[in-house]
Amino acid sequence: MTTDTLRDVHGVPVLDCADDGPVLRDGDAALDVIGDALGRGAELVVLPVSRLGDDFFQLRSGVAGEIVQKFVNYRLRLTVVGDIAARLAASPALRDFVTEANRGRQLWFLATRAELDGRLRPAARR
Repeated sequence: MTTDTLRDVHGVPVLDCADDGPVLRDGDAALDVIGDALGRGAELVVLPVSRLGDDFFQLRSGVAGEIVQKFVNYRLRLTVVGDIAARLAASPALRDFVTEANRGRQLWFLATRAELDGRLRPAARR
């Protein structure tokens, strides 16, 4: 198992979670990642899609809301990284949720870590 790493992305401390870590199935599981992020001084957590259970992407389950709310409560930003195109195609509600999330600053869904670099570039933050 690889480990989560703290890195600086354009002045933002980012906890980059390993692809093969434990799956977050609820808000309590998210607290482990949050505790690690806060302990390392991170402001943003990058979580691979592989670390989220299927329930996260089924909005009726409430799991996405529960996990995201934990990050909000602890004032940590969250970026989910990976390909979710098939899930978006299958769910108009999820597509709307992702579109709205990507307009803000608290939660982003990005295909690659390189996209995060672009979003955090100082000119892009204005």
